[in-house]
Amino acid sequence: MAPTDSERPDAPDLTAGDASGRGSLFSPAPKAVLFDIDGTLVDSNYLHVDAWSRAFEQVGHPVDTWRIHRSIGLDSDRLIEDLLGDDRGSAGGDHGEGSGEGSDAGAGSDASEGDDLGDRAKQLHTDIYAEMNDRLRPLPGAVELLRALHEAGVRVVLATSAPKNELDVLTGVLDCDDAIHATTSSDDVDTAKPEPDIVNIALERAGVTAAEALFVGDAVWDMKAAGRAGVRSIGVRTGGFGADELIEAGAIDVFDDAAAVLRAFRGASR
Repeated sequence: MAPTDSERPDAPDLTAGDASGRGSLFSPAPKAVLFDIDGTLVDSNYLHVDAWSRAFEQVGHPVDTWRIHRSIGLDSDRLIEDLLGDDRGSAGGDHGEGSGEGSDAGAGSDASEGDDLGDRAKQLHTDIYAEMNDRLRPLPGAVELLRALHEAGVRVVLATSAPKNELDVLTGVLDCDDAIHATTSSDDVDTAKPEPDIVNIALERAGVTAAEALFVGDAVWDMKAAGRAGVRSIGVRTGGFGADELIEAGAIDVFDDAAAVLRAFRGASR
């Protein structure tokens, strides 16, 4: 069994400064904490993997699930580009059974009407994922962390690469709108993570500078987006990325989950 944050010999002490001069993450507390949602606050990453896997299979272009998982956290256009490459504009046609709307022999001629492989995969993912919404649940400590930060006067902003319709579902799962200062989604920007645009908008909506904020996420794309926006970031392992790769992507610390981050925040607030 993997060690927890408290069992690791190199577990960070967040109540005091360190040799790098970084100081504590939470003492003093940042003015705003920006959160990714999928895999950070809500246990949804592996549902997304399943939905994308089934979608790619149905359009006749199966993709290994481990590859899909490595792309979770990107916006859907970038994910499709990375996983399908040049094939994203092809019809899929005779590659397996495919979906009902994608198996016609002449489907390639319909690309101009938006019926290309990438568009169909995206819509199928949306539909399949929506069917699994009843399986979504908050990750350990997620709601409590948001409320603790809000009660301490810290502005909580949710900054996700998910589209607005998925954001609405996720905030419903968290059911703590009173603790959330603002939200952002991929609908607010032209380019989502790992580009910094979503993080920059989150900073604007929080009314703080990059130096006054902290970002919490589960994917390397979160760390890279935060870093490009000049915001410190910490990682959680609940999305399936390892601590080493989150650190390499820019995280200054990594915790098992939101509950571990909450313990660190409460410890620094004493």
